[in-house]
Amino acid sequence: MIRNVRQYLGLVARGFCMGAADIVPGVSGGTMAFILGIYNELVHSIRAYGRPALWNALLRLDIRKVIKEGNVFFLLAVGIGMAAAVLSLSHILENLLETQPLLLWSFFFGLVVASVHVVRRRVNNWQPVQSVLLVVGLVMAYWIVTLVPTQTPDAPWFLVLSGAIAICAMILPGISGSFLLVILGKYAFILNAVNTRDITSLAYVGVGAVCGIILFAQLLSWLLQRYHDAMITFLMGLMLGSLVKIWPWKVADLNVIPSVASDLWTGLAMMALGFVLVLVLDRCST
Repeated sequence: MIRNVRQYLGLVARGFCMGAADIVPGVSGGTMAFILGIYNELVHSIRAYGRPALWNALLRLDIRKVIKEGNVFFLLAVGIGMAAAVLSLSHILENLLETQPLLLWSFFFGLVVASVHVVRRRVNNWQPVQSVLLVVGLVMAYWIVTLVPTQTPDAPWFLVLSGAIAICAMILPGISGSFLLVILGKYAFILNAVNTRDITSLAYVGVGAVCGIILFAQLLSWLLQRYHDAMITFLMGLMLGSLVKIWPWKVADLNVIPSVASDLWTGLAMMALGFVLVLVLDRCST
């Protein structure tokens, strides 16, 4: 697809939103891609890097065909935006998670709830099987986000494995790659590597991420092409199931119902802000 400079800048901005979401455990960059209308193109573009057509063109040094088959400029624009978000927002979001968790989680809770509403409109033909898949996705996400984080090694092989697992989750709406890193015991380690510019550790994670996302995109792209409505409803279930993790009011990591005397109204205001933002982004992307 041929785009102009303004459209590519728009892709950079979308990538920035995805990167910002991926930093926070419990929030998925895939959800942002869905909201911003680039999810299908993102998955299909990544899938091309595991297909013979692109590698045959690369072996023939047919750069023009490689760029076309791999949708290189699209992925480059989105990737630049994501990298910019990770590098510029890591310190900020790390600080907000410690100092203003209620405001941050309330905002993202509103984002995800609105995302489900937006994605629902992309189901062309709702049938009973879709309801079953919605519940399956919900239960699966709930099970994942309630797992207990573990202690794991910092060895290169495990960093590669962590990168592969996290990146697959990052392109699934509702499943947070950052939270899977928490479960794997590598979230703080990798966030510190970003902040301290630990290139070696980040390189191991990057190798795993590249290999993992190319392989996983083959399956995901095929499912979206063959079973579009079923996949969309399953992904909606993943989003709904993830809400238990990002519920803003907690006591000792357990979800609680807030009292009127607490910071209820502040949290609800941030939820409303996140909800409205998604609706605005959805309107702008159509």
